[in-house]
Amino acid sequence: MKKLIFSVLAAILVNISFTACNDDDQNWNEYEQWRADNTAWVTQQSARLNPDGSLYYVPVQPDWYPKSGVLIHYFNDRELTKNNLQPMLTSKVTVKYHGRLYNDACFDSTGVGADSVRTFAVSGLIDGWKLALTDMRVGDTCEVIIPYVQGYGYNGSTSSSGSLTIPPYSALRFNIGLKEVAAYEVP
Repeated sequence: MKKLIFSVLAAILVNISFTACNDDDQNWNEYEQWRADNTAWVTQQSARLNPDGSLYYVPVQPDWYPKSGVLIHYFNDRELTKNNLQPMLTSKVTVKYHGRLYNDACFDSTGVGADSVRTFAVSGLIDGWKLALTDMRVGDTCEVIIPYVQGYGYNGSTSSSGSLTIPPYSALRFNIGLKEVAAYEVP
């Protein structure tokens, strides 16, 4: 099992290295320490253990996107959701979520309360969300670690006002609850 984890982590880090070759030189140099801190944090999280010695996060690396990967920890018993709908890339989903940077700074959230949800087309989301959602089933709640190459990459993300909300090279941590698959299209 550890061998599998390290091979998935190695694939993610190799992907980061190849992506860096195409990055904007200014961002690469300006965010050098931030990038290193984020990459080290993802590596630490991939090795995090439960009290029983099992891995806390499960690596998700789908066959349809082999050079990608996220880490997921499910909070619920997945046996209870095994027969529930599972989104595809063509689905629309309703979710509740809270997004933070590796340093725990919150950058987005649906808020609190039962009505605090958002509906998205899976195909329009960042790659890390696509990977996580297509692994989830309605009723699942999880924490997802997304390396920057499956997040907002070397550009980061800006708000509608133009201010930087997610710095370049940011690993992302989301708590996600999949409430429903609002539209379940068959390809």
